Amino acid sequence: MSPKKHTVLVIGCGSIGERHLRGFINTGRATVTACDVSAALRQRMTDTYSVATVDDWEQALLSGRFSAAAICTPAHWHVPMATKSLAAGLHTLIEKPLSQSLEGVTGLVQAHARSGVQAALAYNYHIYPFLSEARDFLLTKELGPIKQVAVFSGQPFHLFRPAYAQTYYREHRTGGGAIQDALTHAANWVESVVGPTEQVFCDCAHLVLPGVEVEDTVHIAARHAGVLTIYSLNQFQCPNETTIQINTALGSVKIELHDQRWGVFRAGDKAWTWHERTVVDRDVHSLVQANAFLDQVEGKPAKLCSLSAGLQTLRFNLAALTSAEKGERVHCADLKY
Repeated sequence: MSPKKHTVLVIGCGSIGERHLRGFINTGRATVTACDVSAALRQRMTDTYSVATVDDWEQALLSGRFSAAAICTPAHWHVPMATKSLAAGLHTLIEKPLSQSLEGVTGLVQAHARSGVQAALAYNYHIYPFLSEARDFLLTKELGPIKQVAVFSGQPFHLFRPAYAQTYYREHRTGGGAIQDALTHAANWVESVVGPTEQVFCDCAHLVLPGVEVEDTVHIAARHAGVLTIYSLNQFQCPNETTIQINTALGSVKIELHDQRWGVFRAGDKAWTWHERTVVDRDVHSLVQANAFLDQVEGKPAKLCSLSAGLQTLRFNLAALTSAEKGERVHCADLKY
């Protein structure tokens, strides 16, 4: 007898929600329903994927029809929707970032503690095989304690998201800007390797992207316990490239996300030793993420970002924005909820 399928409600059917919907469908393990206030989007989901649709997310969560929900709306809706999803007993996958403020976070954490169900953040760096391999290697401490991390990232954002100026991206209050939308991925992964960010000094600006005023270029100096990290990101350069280099006194690890590979350079080496992976498209990662979430729901070890780790990265995001506004170093622990 084949296992019973999960029933998943995908709330929000913009480009990110649609990718989640495809991922869950492609697992073959779930019956998926799309939820959106837009009748046109609901019709497109039905026409494209032959899925049922609903327009009222609150009613759907309370209907008893679903075992899990994926929250794929703009960031200011994540906390209230996820809180109600968990309170209704649904396993809940929340798009990144967790929120654009700390409002309501206490209630969300309490709802999760009472629920007895799973919650995870869709920071998809956690399911990239080459990143998992690099992190596992670093955590063996073969190269000794990590002392410095450097992240350099950029892409022609307007080519990948041509409608960005008409989406959540255009305002900080809905989760927009380079810090909350892009840099947050790298910060979350780095924290999974070296621990929570303690202090942030951020300089950022809107330099190129037309149609918006939020920052498209970011420079951040961050401090963890005994580790210094630098982030440099822009959303207009021609090559779509992200490189993360982790340095110790005994060697370095370099990760090239654009080529989906990682390498080691030990003291005394003359060249990098690379661990190559076949480059796959984003839909493959969405499928892996959906399967990882369903595995977690079934009681298998969690591979995705936890709610507590997502909250820590929210503090990083807010510390960066606060630092840029005030022109001073900000301690993440000073951001209370």
